[in-house]
Amino acid sequence: MKRLFISGHRGMVGSALVREASRLGGYDILTATRSELDLCDQHAVFDFLAAHKPDAVIVAAAKVGGIHANSTYPADFIYENLAIAANLIEGSRREGVRRLLFLGSSCIYPKHAPQPMPEDCLLTSPLEPTNEAYAIAKIAGLKLCQHYRTQHGLIYHSAMPTNLYGPGDNYHPENSHVIPALIRRFHEATERGHSSVTIWGTGTPRREFLHVDDLASACFHLMSLENPPDWVNVGTGSDVTILELARLVAETTGFSGEILTDPTKPDGTPRKLLDISKIKATGWQPAIPFKAGLAAAYGDFKATLAAGEARL
Repeated sequence: MKRLFISGHRGMVGSALVREASRLGGYDILTATRSELDLCDQHAVFDFLAAHKPDAVIVAAAKVGGIHANSTYPADFIYENLAIAANLIEGSRREGVRRLLFLGSSCIYPKHAPQPMPEDCLLTSPLEPTNEAYAIAKIAGLKLCQHYRTQHGLIYHSAMPTNLYGPGDNYHPENSHVIPALIRRFHEATERGHSSVTIWGTGTPRREFLHVDDLASACFHLMSLENPPDWVNVGTGSDVTILELARLVAETTGFSGEILTDPTKPDGTPRKLLDISKIKATGWQPAIPFKAGLAAAYGDFKATLAAGEARL
């Protein structure tokens, strides 16, 4: 049985990876909470990997947030994500871990990248300023894997998912991503009988969304390949405007009032659609339809809210 260390197992992505590993079977799943292991502490990470000797590592731990959080705490985002990547990748090399998958984000690509964005547009022009710190840290992790593979002959590779949603998401009113933020806002508006909901920006930017369980299936698919790409996009290949998304969330939550936009708030990148032809060529494609995924995410939000376990 392969011993697999999944970092960040309590997060939305990490918990999906644990579910998928359990479903597939054949894995001795190794995890550690933040109180048990500070991933920003190099000595602690090295000691942990030396003690547990995993056969494979998935780097799913990260400091994440939306436009507001990225703009407000850029130093935290670049430092913590750099430290996590460097400590886990170098620590894995030292302990002879042959297989490592690093998870990044579609925000690594330039603000005005061609649409859909192919992997080879990386570093061809400037990044989106509102999440530059996070993007640079994720690019560094990707490049660490690429160069460790070249120099040390290790199968260290990366997956760059699009915007994610699903069970275990963060619903904080300021630091969450767009889908959980909208789910919470429309849910509360429905509960309180509000006549309107205002969304940030013009509503015109286009975004692609992937259910986190689809990402988990993609990760284990990539880990099964003998010669995976150095990095590969993971998405659905389709997108919606933010206003269209808001209408879908309103429908899902039962909100029937007016949806207003606030053009004084930032829009972020005009469009972020991934070219997923490379991963599809390896035999993987997403399986969860967007409307069904949204309904399931809303159901999870209500269930965790009722149980007092929602990340608010």
